[in-house]
This record gives sequence, structure tokens and C-alpha cells, in this order.
Amino acid sequence: MISLLFIVGLTACKKSYDYPFQNPDLNIKERVNDLVGRLTLEEKIGQMMNNAPAIKRLGIPAYNWWNEGLHGVARSPYRVTMFPQAIGMAASFDVNAVRQMAEYTSDEGRAIFHDATRKNTPGIFRGLTYWSPNINIFRDPRWGRGQETYGEDPFLTGQIGMAYVRGIQGDNPRYLKASACAKHFAVHSGPEWNRHTFNANISNQDLWDTYLPAFRDLVIEAKVTGVMCAYNSLFGQPCCGNDLLLMDILRNQWKFDGYVTSDCGAVEDIFKTHKSQPDAASAATDAVLHGTDCECSDNGAYQALGKAVERGLITEGQIDQSVKKLFEIRFRLGMFDPDEYVPYSNIKLDVLENPAHQAQALKLAHESIVLLKNQNKLLPLDFNKLKKIAVVGPNADEESVLLANYYGYPSKVTTVLNAIRQKATGKTEVIYEKGANLTDNYIFTSTYNDSYFSYKGEQGFWAEYYQSMKAEGHLALSRRETRLNYQWGDGEEIAPGIIARQMAAHYTTTFTAKENGEVCFYLHADDKAQLYINGERQKKLPSVQSYYLLNAKAGRQYTLKIYYVQNADNGELKLDVGKLHKSDYKQVAQRVSDVDIIVFVGGLSSHLEGEQMPLKIDGFEGGDRTSLDLPAAQKDLLKQLQATGKPVVFVLLTGSAIGLEWEAANLPAILCTWYGGQAGGQAIADVLTGDYNPAGRLPVTFYKNVSQLPDFEDYAMKGRTYRYFKDVPQYAFGYGLSYTTFQYTNLKITELNSTTLKVAATVTNIGDCEGDEVVQLYLSNQGRSFVTPIRSLKGFQRITLKKGEAKTVEFVLDSKELSVVDLNGHSVPMRGEILIAMGGCQPDVKSLASQRCLQAKITRPNK
Repeated sequence: MISLLFIVGLTACKKSYDYPFQNPDLNIKERVNDLVGRLTLEEKIGQMMNNAPAIKRLGIPAYNWWNEGLHGVARSPYRVTMFPQAIGMAASFDVNAVRQMAEYTSDEGRAIFHDATRKNTPGIFRGLTYWSPNINIFRDPRWGRGQETYGEDPFLTGQIGMAYVRGIQGDNPRYLKASACAKHFAVHSGPEWNRHTFNANISNQDLWDTYLPAFRDLVIEAKVTGVMCAYNSLFGQPCCGNDLLLMDILRNQWKFDGYVTSDCGAVEDIFKTHKSQPDAASAATDAVLHGTDCECSDNGAYQALGKAVERGLITEGQIDQSVKKLFEIRFRLGMFDPDEYVPYSNIKLDVLENPAHQAQALKLAHESIVLLKNQNKLLPLDFNKLKKIAVVGPNADEESVLLANYYGYPSKVTTVLNAIRQKATGKTEVIYEKGANLTDNYIFTSTYNDSYFSYKGEQGFWAEYYQSMKAEGHLALSRRETRLNYQWGDGEEIAPGIIARQMAAHYTTTFTAKENGEVCFYLHADDKAQLYINGERQKKLPSVQSYYLLNAKAGRQYTLKIYYVQNADNGELKLDVGKLHKSDYKQVAQRVSDVDIIVFVGGLSSHLEGEQMPLKIDGFEGGDRTSLDLPAAQKDLLKQLQATGKPVVFVLLTGSAIGLEWEAANLPAILCTWYGGQAGGQAIADVLTGDYNPAGRLPVTFYKNVSQLPDFEDYAMKGRTYRYFKDVPQYAFGYGLSYTTFQYTNLKITELNSTTLKVAATVTNIGDCEGDEVVQLYLSNQGRSFVTPIRSLKGFQRITLKKGEAKTVEFVLDSKELSVVDLNGHSVPMRGEILIAMGGCQPDVKSLASQRCLQAKITRPNK
């Protein structure tokens, strides 16, 4: 009797499950097979869309696969840490710092996911599948999305990309911390305007030498769990239905066992723009049979998979293979297991923007800054000796430029102007002149006063919110609001029952003019809003900013209506009112002519370069660039500032290479600071004042002008990047200065065996202060029967040396590094004469003479 009770008690303690897939003690494949075997065809198809619906009868929650984590958790309704844009992190040449950044990003993403799950508010940009990193090769500086990449070099891209993946995914043998996704596979880097129709044709050598190595590194070495196929075609086949890329290389050669997602709308492109298939069912079949498991689209082609099965184009068993891959990822993320099983489930919201994460944002912002020129050691600035400085330029007091694209909202962003003012408190007077916009000379001065705006006699605006982009018949909330100044993450709750996604908002107010004359309304909404005055739609001025002019009369009332629509992504809306005038550059220069030094903060922003943008102005089209020049408005202002005779420090914010011919010849100091994230302003001020010694290196070639480039649509590597560019650039890949000086001695090359070399040299800080050095190793194997790179980066290390300190740096090169790619795309050993260079930059006459770089030749048998 006692034995029977004991057995009954054990049975009662053992947890029972309705279905085997719910049992966390079974292996994942068993659970996935059991789950998928219980689904109807319709349910399976639903799980292959990025916004996978819940399957309530089995207790499967809804899940949206789409999330972004390029440089911090993006588009989230939570306040998060924002690190420098990817191109800036590449400039750090610091794989450990990037891995730490990725770990912190996945910490914050985990906290958001668990909080949203527990509150039953899941959705887009709250999941654990990050569609990052972008490891396309930044082959041409005109590409607007190049800022999202790790630059032009396959080796650097692979090393930084692997660090990111390992940081995001974690090292638990059973569970993924989050899932990274290598994109866009694989020959994809602009132009933006024709990406839905473009067909890339390249040589096998370029494919395997340039475009595939980083993807191979992430798939084979870092075990990335996701891959995104691209919009364009390769060799006449759309990338999301490509035999070579998805079947032969990814699945067969590389044995990739993760999931493939389409870029958003790319499966529809197969029949709509590429027209390689006649209809949605055929396009969906084509994509699935090539291994595209998930379609990113609101109303995509995969909805026709049921018809495809009926027509015999595809079988349900073939669909099962994709569904199983998707569920395997979700099981590996622990989404169906109790919290006590999943080691990451206890990460809470207090990790968001915690001190360690903020410190890492500053560290990477520091490390990303590249000192391009420092004539007569103008920098660092000594505020104890400067009585007055001027900060000038369109990016000086701008927060959004620091966040770049694919961004989230941190609680605090420090602009360059504010950071300089904090440094100068009580010591140096700082005056500010915007001077110019990014691409024009419009200067807006706010005169905003709440009393300007009223609705039915009460101050403010009447707001109407619709949970539909079409608005009509979908009014969900109306209320009075004081001021229009909002930042919403995608899906953020605006008010009970209203989220910032696929929504519309109408705002009505009466503007009462206080005086006669021209009034300017500034409406910041990224072209998602329209302004009507007295029932007439207003046309904005030809500017990147949205300026609208009204010739007002004092005391007269004007009815203003703003129609705002948000589909996806971040939501931003701000209405300001004031005066607009055209800047006179000579007068600006005259007003700052009595200062000791001028700091000009200019360049580009994600309002000019980015993803498929509705922009066409001089120098910019569709998110891409048509010129490498600094916008004329900024250059004209710089020339007037330089004419004052006062030293001008140019702080360049950009996501791509700028042709700096005039600037390099005429300005004494230039800092390239990229888009530095939330701490970008502080990092710049620290470098300007010497509180941090810059050591970033260019991850791209800075060409002199666009005439040095091949045609943008030509994907052949001839004449592109430092590896194949034979002309003289303005600034070379890997270039960057310091406030101290490093010297290289004792270069030694040791053959460890027939396939392995060790290269070592001593690096000594012979300058006046501590600093970082980025030690770079390049190999060249010219004289082959086929074209090989002029030189290729094969190793790098970022080290810190105190004044007078020396360190021996070693690189061990195996057969992978000691190879080149032949015309057939095959990797073959380096033979004959091999030139090996080690230093703080690429070898050239100046660097070799100053011992900032050393080089030597070895010969390997021609066998």
C-alpha cells in the first residue's frame, strides 16, 4: 500500500504535457516534427510570413520575425542604448568592442521581448530574430545604405560580422540568446532606385573573392542562424529564388541549416518586377523550393501557396521543410520552454540603457573617430588657452544625425554643440552659428508660443487618431493636445487602443498671427505628413527640411490641418513656427571672425543617404549619391570661414566617403566621426580637447571625386576599393592619425609549416602621450597568370601603448589567408613572390620612410 502511494506521488509530481512538442526535455527535432505534424496547410503557410499568427488550439503564440539590431535595438517602443552606426564600428577595428556591443544589444532585446510577452503586447520589433548585420561589401561610396555595412574589405567585414553574430547569439550550447541574420545575400550594394529590377552580372573571381567571403565566415565559422536574400537578381535569377546562391552555395556547399527570410517584398518582386514567374503562386513556389523559408510582407505572395499546392506546383511536404526550420529557431530561442530552462529569461528591463551599456556606446564612439588631418598639431584644443571658439554648421546641434538609420530612441542624445559647451564651462566662451542647412542656406529660428494655437477657443490642437492608414470610418480616439512633438517607436502605444503602426492622425488648430509678415511652419515628419492652411494643401520649400511659408496678417486667424500617416518604422512628428531667412555666408564668417578657432560640424545625414528615399536634389537621388562632394551650401560656407584666417577644424559626420579635395588642401584639421550614436557628441568633444586620443581607421577608401569611380551599376571590382584601385585616393583604406607617434621595428616572418606563417613586429609609442594603434597586416601576391588584388588585409589588432611603451604584435596566417582566388572562383595557394606589410596603415613611401609600416618579400614554391 505504501509502495503504491509512493508511485502515485511520483506520477503526480511529474509534469504532463498535452503534446510532445511542449516537453522541454525532448530534443528539438522531435518537438518540431511533432508540432508541424499537427498543423493544417493553412496554419503552416501562416507561419511562413514574418507576422506569423497565433495557433490558439495548440497554444502557439503569434510571433513577428522582423526586428532590427544594427547598432542597438531599433524601432522599439522602449528607450534603448544606441551605439555608433555600423560603418563607425568598423572604423574602430575592434572586434572585442563590437562583440560586447552585440551582447548588450541582445540583453536589451531579451528584456523587451520578455516584458512584451508577459504584458501580452508582442509584435513587430519586439522579437528575438534580428535582421542584422548587413555584411554587403561597400563597393561604391555612392550607395546610401553603405553606412549599415562594415566597409569595403571582405576580411574586415567578416571579422566584425562574426563578432556581432557571436555577441547576439550567445554561447549557450542549447539556447540562442537571440538570432542574427546575415544580409543581403549576396551581390547587393546599390543603386537603391532600381534594386527591385536590377540584375547583377559578375565574374566568378569577383563573386568568391569579394562578395561571398564575409557570408561564408558568418555561416561556417560564426554559425549565424539567419540569412536574408536580396531584392535584385544575380545572373538572371532573383536572389530569393536563386539556384547558385541559395541551393548550391548556401545549403549544399556551406551546409547552412538555419532559416532564410526574404527582404521585404522581394518574393513579390519575382513576379511583379523581375517577371521571372507569371503570378504569386509561381513566385512563392520558386522562393520556397529554393529555400526561402519566411516571406517579409504585409500581404505577400506566400498567401498563394495554398493555390500552388492545388495546382501541383509544390507539395505540402516541401512546405513542411521551411516551416520546420522556422520553428526550430523559435525552439532554440526558448519560446516554448519554462523560464527556468532558459538562461536568458531573467534579463529584466533594468538592463535598458544601464551604465555599462552607455559606457560601451561612448567607448565605440571614441574608437570610431578617424583623425584625417592635423596640420601643425592644431588638435587637441586647449580650452585653458582659448578665450572664444565658434561652433558652426548644420550638424552641430542636431540629435538625429547621430542616430543614423535603423535606430531606436535613447533617453538622452548629446549633440556636438552641447558637449563642447560642457567642456568649456567657466573657461572658454562658445558661440554658435548654424550657418547653413545640409544642402541649402535656409536658417529657421523658432518663435513658438503656445498662445499661437487654439481650437474652439481653447489652447492647443484637436487630435483624431485612426487605427488605419485610410482613416475614414476608423476613428478610435479624439482629444485635445497641447503641442505636437512626438517620437514613437514602431508599435508604441500612443493612447489606450492606439499604436503607432498602420495608423493615421489628423490635427486641427487655429493659428493666430501676432504680426504682419512671413511666417514659417516647420513640420518634421519625414514626408509622412501634409499641411493644409485654410483648406489648401501647402507646398514645402525645396529643402531637405519641411518648411512652409505663410504671408500672415496680424490678428488674422488661419485654420491649420495636419494629416499624418504612419505605416511602419519610427514615427516622428513635430510642428514648429518661426522665421526663415537665407544665410549670408560672408556675414556668418564676419560674426565669428573674432574667435580663436572655428569648429565646423557638417557632412551628411540619414535624411540624405539611406534606403530607397523619395529624394532627388543636386548630389543625391533615391537615397544614393550622385556626387562625392560635400554639399555646395556647406562648402561655400567653409570657404568663407577659412577666409577669416582663423583655424578651422572640420568635424565630418557621414556614413560614406566624401571627396575632400578642397577641404584637405585648405583646412588644417579634419575629423571623420561617422554617425556616433547617443554618445557621439561627447566622443567628438573628448577628441577635440584631447581627453581621448583618436585611433579609428577608414574602413573605406576616400576617393578624390566621382570621376575616379567606375559606373555605379557595374559590379565588377576592377578599379574599386583599395584592393583594385590603382589611382591615388584622397585618403586610403586603413588610414588614420593619432596625437602620438608609433614606430615599427624588427619585422620577422617565420614559416611554421608548409601552410602556415607567423608575422611579427615590435610597435613602440615614441610620441608624447598614450594612444591606441591599429596594427594592420597586408599581403600581395602579384605576378600570377590572373589578376589578384594589389594588396589585401589579412589581419589587424587594436592595441594600447603608453608613452615609451613597446609591444610585439604577432599574426599567424593559415592556408585561408595565404591564398588568392583564381578566375574560376577557386581558392588557390599564394605562389612566387609575396609582399608582406605590417604597420598602422597601408604601405606607401611616406609610411615606409617613417617606419610607421614595414614590408618584406618572401618567395613560395610555384607548385
